[in-house]
Amino acid sequence: MRRREFIILLGGAAAVWPLASRAQQSDQIRRIGVLMNRAADAPEGQARLAAFKRSLEKLGWTEGGNVRIDVCWGADDLDRERQCATDLVGLAPNILFASGTLSVSALQRVSHSTPIVFANVTDPVGAGFVDSLARPGGNVTGFMIYEYSLSGKWLEMLREVSPNVTRAAVIRNPDNPVGVALFSAIQTQAHSLRMEVIPVDSRRDAGEIEALIKTFAQSPNGGIILSPNAAALPAGYKLIIRLAARLKLPTVYPVRYMVAEGGLMSYSNDAIEDCRRAAGYIDRILKGEKPADLPVQQDTKIEFVINLKTVKALGLNVPQSLIARADEVIG
Repeated sequence: MRRREFIILLGGAAAVWPLASRAQQSDQIRRIGVLMNRAADAPEGQARLAAFKRSLEKLGWTEGGNVRIDVCWGADDLDRERQCATDLVGLAPNILFASGTLSVSALQRVSHSTPIVFANVTDPVGAGFVDSLARPGGNVTGFMIYEYSLSGKWLEMLREVSPNVTRAAVIRNPDNPVGVALFSAIQTQAHSLRMEVIPVDSRRDAGEIEALIKTFAQSPNGGIILSPNAAALPAGYKLIIRLAARLKLPTVYPVRYMVAEGGLMSYSNDAIEDCRRAAGYIDRILKGEKPADLPVQQDTKIEFVINLKTVKALGLNVPQSLIARADEVIG
């Protein structure tokens, strides 16, 4: 072989080697699409995402290294969730992570083949996401938060903290099937407790919600339940905290951080922990397991949190026995 031909051949090989190396590296990078049912500036949504990423990293998946994570914030808004789902699936991810019922529903409308792992879903069987909890059977599996029966407990908590309560305004998202089912379960419990429940649409703007709550408060013995599917309400949960304080309305919130920010009490699962656990399923599926073979797991730990400063501000005489049952007392 002539010297000139050898140099040309060597130069060609040198050009090919980096391309082959980059292709191999590209094959090793996995892409995860994440659809969160909170607004991008919501502290709870950021906390859930951070917990999910930390768990992935502990399992060996480093963002910017062997995994790329694309995030879209659906904010529990039907149109926004659907657009996010379309955008994420369009990126051709290896797997999808969805927080919340509307997020899973939106993704399933777009793809029936890409694996989906969910967290913070109430009724995956009833919603049609899986065939059964033990054998999901399709491309979806994950972690459910609680059964509908828990919503009846929120009504009981209102009565315990304020025995005079006979009416409850239930703030819910009617676009979310979970909101309808939870309200139905609350109504069933209301009959046995001889209480009245009134639905309030969380899609309304701040002015409308404030007017509805003020009208509700004009009659005595009222309380509020902010249901989990309405936690991302456009008006913001802080409006509910302010109204409850001003109108002296005992209120049950869906997550702990709302109590830490001045809400009265919460009785719920740890949504952040479910996001951590979901990372484990993401890891297993990326390593070859199938969603159909991974059973849906149910969160069995429910935490009761109460804010004593808010108890005093509302003028409530809460039994010490109830405070003693709290997993956490704030203030």
